[in-house]
Amino acid sequence: MQPPRAAHLLAAGAALTALTLLSACGSGTQHREDAALASKPPVQPELKKQQVSVLPGMPPVQDTTDLYAADRPNRLSPVVKDFPSRVYVPNTNSNTVTVIDPATYRVLETIPVGRQPQHVVPSWDLKTLWVNNDLGNSLTPIDPRTGKAGKPVDVHDPYNLYFTPDGKYAVVMASKDRQLVFRDAHTMKIAKTVPVSCSGVNHADFSIDGRYFIVSCEFSGELLKVDTARMEVVAQQKLPYRGAMPQDVKIAPDGKLFYIADMMADGVWILNGDTFDQPKLLRTGKGAHGLYVSRDSREMYVSNRGEGTISLFDLTRKRLTKKWRLPGGGSPDMGGVSADGKVLWLSGRYNSEVYAIDTRTGTELARIKVGSGPHGLAVYPQPGRYSLGHTGVFR
Repeated sequence: MQPPRAAHLLAAGAALTALTLLSACGSGTQHREDAALASKPPVQPELKKQQVSVLPGMPPVQDTTDLYAADRPNRLSPVVKDFPSRVYVPNTNSNTVTVIDPATYRVLETIPVGRQPQHVVPSWDLKTLWVNNDLGNSLTPIDPRTGKAGKPVDVHDPYNLYFTPDGKYAVVMASKDRQLVFRDAHTMKIAKTVPVSCSGVNHADFSIDGRYFIVSCEFSGELLKVDTARMEVVAQQKLPYRGAMPQDVKIAPDGKLFYIADMMADGVWILNGDTFDQPKLLRTGKGAHGLYVSRDSREMYVSNRGEGTISLFDLTRKRLTKKWRLPGGGSPDMGGVSADGKVLWLSGRYNSEVYAIDTRTGTELARIKVGSGPHGLAVYPQPGRYSLGHTGVFR
């Protein structure tokens, strides 16, 4: 819901909070043939200056042409590099989370959680997975190192969960309550409750500088623009399609556009978030729902839940290039891309199953039975410095 050129990094420290300097791959200067190699210090790559004034406290933008530069294949943060690779599937009707080994496609465990779990969400610091028990009014923490669930935390109406780019707040998408609730990212204590006039807040993504985010309102067919620091809705618009039901939201790698899947308009809205003008609709397929960027930032996968297909959108040429069809059909919904970028994992919302799809060919690698109503599954760990929430939006 090309390619941009990612800059190479010189690590300034293992901890995320120590990220202060960015570097681009410099070509260096050739030593003169008659110069003694030992007489000169090693040539240092040219530092790439930060060109974006980001939200205070937010890690600097690595590459202004590619927000997903830190999401390259297997570029795992030191925080998660030793975590076992798993797929966590919340089953909304079964009140469980199915844990799958992606290497064998086997179900390892079924974890009981609260009522109607909707999404499994990586925390900003990458250390915790939060299960959003919507009707259970709680968040169940899972330790991704051990796979063990902890004591649920009381949070009202947590349909979905995001984190501000500075890591300070969790943002609860309280759909039924018609609220955006800013909470402490660790304790989940309420900092500010923001009532909204639209219906069904559900998905979001943040601008390149982290200073605002775009929210989809599923049941009233609207979009919100929210000021991150002020924690206020600053703009609102109705989508120009009768019965619109916007879903997943994803920003383009260059930060210039937002894409919003719409399951009733059967396509993706293309929005300029800065101007917040009326977006344009690109038809992808029936029931367009989830949006996922490839590990090289070249393509975006669009899951069309109503027709059992996945559309491929070229992010540079801004056009559709392919459509993959699940053999025998299905209901591809939410998910994520494997750490190596080779497999797209999607839940089959109405078929009690999960799909593993080869990202090179579109071939279905596996179809795995899980509980009833699988929804926002998380592939974990994934590359990235920090998480903005949902099923894994990493920067």
